[in-house]
Amino acid sequence: MTHYFIIPGLGNSGPEHWQTYFEKTLPNAQRIQQKEWDAPDCADWLEAIEAAVQGYDLTQVVLIAHSLGCATVAHWAKRYGHKIKGAFLVAPSDIEQPVYTFPSTGFTPIPLEPLGFKSIVVASSNDEWVDLERARFFATHWGSEFINIGDAGHINAQSGYGDWKEGLEILERLG
Repeated sequence: MTHYFIIPGLGNSGPEHWQTYFEKTLPNAQRIQQKEWDAPDCADWLEAIEAAVQGYDLTQVVLIAHSLGCATVAHWAKRYGHKIKGAFLVAPSDIEQPVYTFPSTGFTPIPLEPLGFKSIVVASSNDEWVDLERARFFATHWGSEFINIGDAGHINAQSGYGDWKEGLEILERLG
């Protein structure tokens, strides 16, 4: 039985966000809570993921990340080297770019090593937080399948991605 762990980005994902929809729709889904959503510390976020998956059969764990959560998954994979069932990485924010002015600690540089498990990066051609080619660059380095869903903004509630049924269909590719 697959266990889904939701990993939001900066500020968490609100009630209208597709991650909340996934959390309510998927069996065995839970959101990983962070100590600090608005001034994140990478080490704390990694520890929260590691604590959440403890005691689970990792071959049945799927991480569902958005925005800064994607970089967090890359850091977690590099640090812990676990083999999980897969990761669904949506709108992987490019925190290394000057547009990022929020306080954060330890997320850069973004790891570029293969994740070591099946993964899918879903990106948009007009995301203000990551250029399409940079998202493709991350996917290539992480060993992820890459999907461009067109003009979809940051693929969040503000962009109209709440009840994202197409996202659930993409997620099914992870088995």
